[in-house]
Amino acid sequence: MPGSPLRGSPHSRALYANQLLGQTLIYQRRRLERIGIKTISILGSGWLGLPLAEKFILAGHNVKASTTSENRLSVLSSLRIEPFIFDIGQPSSNVHNFLQANILIVNIPSKDIDGFSKLIKKIECSEIGRILFVSSTSVYENKNKILSESEVEESTPNTLLVLESLFMNSNKFKTTIVRFGGLIGYSRHPGRFFNSNKIVSNPDSKVNLIHRDDCINIIEQIVAQEIWGEVFNCCADTHPTKREFYTQAAKQLGVPAPNFQKAGDSSFKIISNQKIKRMLNYEFLHPDLMEIKFEAST
Repeated sequence: MPGSPLRGSPHSRALYANQLLGQTLIYQRRRLERIGIKTISILGSGWLGLPLAEKFILAGHNVKASTTSENRLSVLSSLRIEPFIFDIGQPSSNVHNFLQANILIVNIPSKDIDGFSKLIKKIECSEIGRILFVSSTSVYENKNKILSESEVEESTPNTLLVLESLFMNSNKFKTTIVRFGGLIGYSRHPGRFFNSNKIVSNPDSKVNLIHRDDCINIIEQIVAQEIWGEVFNCCADTHPTKREFYTQAAKQLGVPAPNFQKAGDSSFKIISNQKIKRMLNYEFLHPDLMEIKFEAST
């Protein structure tokens, strides 16, 4: 077989074997995806990313997840999650393997524009076709009204909006943005958000919050229903004032209520969740913030 890579040098034979292995893995992932089993990579495996990964594992998907800590690798492995070390500011050499997936979920708090720009270039050279980017309702300014997904001030400098645009503007993959309200539930007990020495400003403004259970369910439904190329606001149905909500949360925990500012800015924003409910036919697990029973022990 003249010219066959099998007759070449050991190096060329190794390259050829790696190419065959890569093609085989791609074929296997595509075959599994056709029967509903996806390979999902999750960038960030903390408070939200870890239980999200566990949910996908239970649903039968193959899951990879990143961490910045060597100590967490064994934790991820014990949950049948393929672990990777990854730091957005210092991309590792194994990022290629991490990006061998059908879907990437970006769920880290970093606002490193340069780091994300470099990551996107690597994604564009990978087989990933769908991305879910976890953003925040902090992209909206207080306008004293109900705000939908289109009502952002793009002229106002906002790093999150820049990051959203970096992903949305690529023509190599489709991105869905989820803008979560303030995250609550489990170890994030709102009764602990303010200590007795801190004064809560603007106490009569409305809160826009979401329980972790709903965050996970929403992401899972976007993946299951294959809703890509969209932007969604995600927060509970109700919007009590800071004074109402945090006073009740402190009472649940059995601690004194926070100190509220007596006078100050009265501006507010109410984030609309109508689009996510309509497009996903989604019903919130925790629609009424004042009805949530938080766990004091976690």
